Amino acid sequence: MSAQAAPFAVLTDIARRSRSMAAGLPEQEEAVELWNGIGFILAGEHYVAPMGEVTEILHVPRFTHIPGVRPFLLGAANVRGRLLPLVDLANFFDIPRSSRNARERRVLVVEQGDVFSGLVVDTVLGMQYFAKDSFRASTNGVPENVQPFVNGGYERNDEIWKVFSAATLVEDERFLDVAQW
Repeated sequence: MSAQAAPFAVLTDIARRSRSMAAGLPEQEEAVELWNGIGFILAGEHYVAPMGEVTEILHVPRFTHIPGVRPFLLGAANVRGRLLPLVDLANFFDIPRSSRNARERRVLVVEQGDVFSGLVVDTVLGMQYFAKDSFRASTNGVPENVQPFVNGGYERNDEIWKVFSAATLVEDERFLDVAQW
């Protein structure tokens, strides 16, 4: 046996013995397809906005009240040199707040086309993941005013997280018509 063949033979023998003694590989489980979005609470209900519809999450910034606008428009804030109108979603939908604590409130920043707005919600629960097969087309307990902006929901732990379409909201005439007169 040549000097070069000996190391190769040793490695081949090690590989053969390793395969014979190796335990079988675990069965590959079927991967679960996930859907994700930004979870938030509004009027005590869990909602989730699709990831692509929310560009940023902020604490409620200092803002300036604007005279002559509907009560749901809290005012405008300067966010990195851009004016961000702040819309109180509970007020817009005429539903009660689930929390009186203003420190918990957060702003979901939505930017779609020419519309750049901040949606003030009771609290944000961060990124949420749901199995795609847990989607339910119909949801119960959605206030009538909110219903046009909800596209089904995802079930987790016996609770439905309603899919809130911020994109549909910012196209709605009532949302865009903020003048009080």
